Amino acid sequence: MQQKVKSDTRLEKIQDCEVLGRLNSTELAVRGSTQDVSDASLIGHHSASQRRRDRIHLHREGLTQCPVIVPVLPFDGEQLMPTSASRARRWVKERRATPFWLNGVWCIRLKFEPSARNKQDIVVGIDPGSKREAFTVASAVHTYLNLLSDTVDWVKDAVETRKNLRRTRRYRNTPCRKNRKNRSRGGLPPSTKARWQLKLRVVNQLRRLYPITGYAVEDVKATTHSKTKRWNSSFSPLEVGKRWLYGELSKLGTLTLKAGHETAELRKAYGVVKIGDKMSMSFSAHNVDSWVLAKDALEAKGRPENTRLTHCRPLQFRRRVLHLQNPGKGGIRRSHGGTLSQGFKRGSLVRHPKHGLCTIGGTRGERISLHAQEGRRLCQNGKPQDVRLLKRTSLIFKAIKHGIPLPPKGGSLLPKTQ
Repeated sequence: MQQKVKSDTRLEKIQDCEVLGRLNSTELAVRGSTQDVSDASLIGHHSASQRRRDRIHLHREGLTQCPVIVPVLPFDGEQLMPTSASRARRWVKERRATPFWLNGVWCIRLKFEPSARNKQDIVVGIDPGSKREAFTVASAVHTYLNLLSDTVDWVKDAVETRKNLRRTRRYRNTPCRKNRKNRSRGGLPPSTKARWQLKLRVVNQLRRLYPITGYAVEDVKATTHSKTKRWNSSFSPLEVGKRWLYGELSKLGTLTLKAGHETAELRKAYGVVKIGDKMSMSFSAHNVDSWVLAKDALEAKGRPENTRLTHCRPLQFRRRVLHLQNPGKGGIRRSHGGTLSQGFKRGSLVRHPKHGLCTIGGTRGERISLHAQEGRRLCQNGKPQDVRLLKRTSLIFKAIKHGIPLPPKGGSLLPKTQ
């Protein structure tokens, strides 16, 4: 006669049996996995169903969920509404779409005719700044892209250096050169023109990814003071530059302007906070303003569900000059500057067998220098025949590492032609 033995359900006994398996007496008599218990958030490894339920709860509580939305382009080049990452991966797996990287964003190009080409309103929120600027591409429901861009702040010093060098050459016995028409003074000052043209260049790159219909910009204003000539004159280029940008954006779509105090009120209404560290690579530094501007233009509600960032860095080129400022051996000043290196446009994105993705720098003899995407120089003796040109660009887009997928080692960075 068999003797019944009671199963040991003590905690230490259950932990000893984890390696061998689970005890039948400790399994739940309910539907689902044994990990789906009331306090499942405290368990290290959740089941798939529990993870989905936790994400739904986070979304209901207004916390960030950070979904990945993928831009979609058809074979004719017209921008379509973005899709989810899971659907994009399924289309790529079924060979119904071609993946590629464009401006630091993973995109797909369809190989079939879509069933419909309906589009929603998509607005770009722009927050101008002196050191960094923020761009947010959003619809009424989703936040597609948060872009943090550096500003072009070196033109003023370059123009000052050029002026001083020209003044010193006036005392030298050199022939007089007449002013050319493209050097005539007028229009926007060089530093102001470079700053506001960068915003339009970034917007044109975003229009390659999304069907953008409108723009919301924080209107930068400067109050004029009486009997202060220098104060008023220093802000006049800013007013001229922003009027030029507003005119160009009005040609591309609807334009909405908000004052600085209105943007602060919108942050309070949406329940978001802006930090004081302006040079921080975080969503709360600048992109929180561009996000509320875009959502307010769409009359949408909610909280930021996508806080990933993509960094944009404009390249600084050393323009061609007569010679270096300091002479070399023998008092000879060699020529300096230029935008071509052994036939390659400087700043172009290339692939090297040893250094991988890099950009073209200067040249010496028959060799070229290669730089990493963040600006660090990799070598000065690169052979032109070893590099493969991928893209000519003056803007470097790179995804910030925390939370966004980076381009794979062997992945493509350019759209593939059919």
